[in-house]
Amino acid sequence: MRIFLTICLLCFIYTLTLAQKPKDGIYTYAIAFSEWQGKPLGATCTVIIRGDSIKVVHNDTGKLTGKQGDILDQGIILKHKSGKWIIGHSIKDKDVKKIGGCSDGPSIIDFKQKKFWTC
Repeated sequence: MRIFLTICLLCFIYTLTLAQKPKDGIYTYAIAFSEWQGKPLGATCTVIIRGDSIKVVHNDTGKLTGKQGDILDQGIILKHKSGKWIIGHSIKDKDVKKIGGCSDGPSIIDFKQKKFWTC
């Protein structure tokens, strides 16, 4: 009975994890600036999801350096050991110590709040 309950619990957790990742498509996300406590300051980006691949593209809104069409980040969607979704460049990125913000680690992508975190 314990094994059955454990398997059910693991399946439930796995389902919850998958439920947070959006379906394939093109979305508009706010850009959250870490040095401004996550405020988007009117900047948004286009997020393109295909399977486990993700691309974040400058869409020329808000006060963001660069130009429309520039790739802000791209990689694979990974669940970091902290529980946050990240844009990894290697499967090993899910275990790195520092993520997001102004670190050298992978960018954080918040599917629930529809925010791409940058410095």
